[in-house]
Amino acid sequence: MDQFGTNPFVPGMNSSLFVPDQLIAGTLQLVTDSVTITGGPYKRGTVLGVITASGKYTHCVKTATDGSETPLAILVDDVDASTSDQIGGVYLMGEFNQNYVTIDNSWTIADMKVSLRPLAIFLRDSIQAPVTTA
Repeated sequence: MDQFGTNPFVPGMNSSLFVPDQLIAGTLQLVTDSVTITGGPYKRGTVLGVITASGKYTHCVKTATDGSETPLAILVDDVDASTSDQIGGVYLMGEFNQNYVTIDNSWTIADMKVSLRPLAIFLRDSIQAPVTTA
């Protein structure tokens, strides 16, 4: 017999399993924003720069000359902007696993770390340990 009402009781249980992808690498507060993304399909963790003329975010390439050569953010989720611009989330601050970010081949991880540090975006190796002195 079906029951209808404003608050029907339906016995049962659902569960979900959260499996982190290990992009986030620390407890530093994450700061996000929504931006316009252009230029291609990008995966979560892609480092983005901003095209000066349009203000749109795109893959950060060190040899670019349109402003996007300066890394400014890390993509929150996959975005396909290959056929039209899309709105997507970006991280503006946080600690990220350097093994899970996507950077262009024109960059090295060492150079990217230095470039992102003033923005309070820190790339860390998942096996880094505090340095102790004897």
